[in-house]
Amino acid sequence: MTESSFDVVEFRRALGAFVTGVTVVTTIQPDGSPRGFTANSFTSVSLDPALILVCIARTASSHPVFSQTQRFAVSVLAEDQRSVSGVFASKSADKFAQVAWHARRTGSPVMDGAAASFDCETHQVVDAGDHIILIGRVVDFTHSSATPLGYCRGAYVDFSLSQDALAATDQRAQVGAILEHAEGRGLVLIRTPNGLTLPTGTRLEPQSDAASLRGVLGGLQLNANLDFLFAVFEAKGVTHIYYRGRVVDDAPAAPNVQYVPLDAIPWDEIRDPAVQSMLRRYVKERTEDAFGIYVGDVEKGTVQSLVGST
Repeated sequence: MTESSFDVVEFRRALGAFVTGVTVVTTIQPDGSPRGFTANSFTSVSLDPALILVCIARTASSHPVFSQTQRFAVSVLAEDQRSVSGVFASKSADKFAQVAWHARRTGSPVMDGAAASFDCETHQVVDAGDHIILIGRVVDFTHSSATPLGYCRGAYVDFSLSQDALAATDQRAQVGAILEHAEGRGLVLIRTPNGLTLPTGTRLEPQSDAASLRGVLGGLQLNANLDFLFAVFEAKGVTHIYYRGRVVDDAPAAPNVQYVPLDAIPWDEIRDPAVQSMLRRYVKERTEDAFGIYVGDVEKGTVQSLVGST
């Protein structure tokens, strides 16, 4: 690949396929006031000594402060702290007045209720292209049993929601999948006597049960990875749970399986209005590369969608 052909936008989207946590990085400025920003470029570096790192863009307003700081903290947000992520991704003048926090050993703020926090002294600052790598030596840390907040492809990932939905075994359920072929052949639709629909089962597992989603996919000869929850809604007493995912090989599928490009979906052949509405949202969010999770019923619900991250 030549330098002139390198597509930075597509590169960013490719990086977005990696699931991360969401953190708030904080410090105390020379004037004694707190400073912080939302980041998902966080990782562990070493156990002995205990080192972690975060990456900060040189263009970020926080860069001058954090490139010179001698101490900082990283709070790994819990799944109920999306609002905290939003506050620190915003340009709000007084972010710390909007959240609950406390100081630990270095004096750097950490978020109350975080899944984990790491209080650090600056170990090293490394130049790295249009970013700096801020490496911290951990001098204090906490962790809890809270489920962490996830982030992938421009949207938050709720790790517990799918488990909560599937745990509702006392209710009638329909578990389905919105699948694209990994090599770009299109969206998977199933041809039935009543038109086109998505692959669905009465529960997720096991594959040995022909009525489960895994069993249905096996019967359709589709080797698929289910990546993330996409929608949970109620309709006529049935809990509908849909995942998005990928068909991961080129093995021949069953004759009633069709691959349809996203811009050529025959909407009039999708007779179920709930499925059609869900697929229209999928196409929109797929085009924008910013997925959310719909929770509600067929008439009213909410999409937990993109909130800015730095």
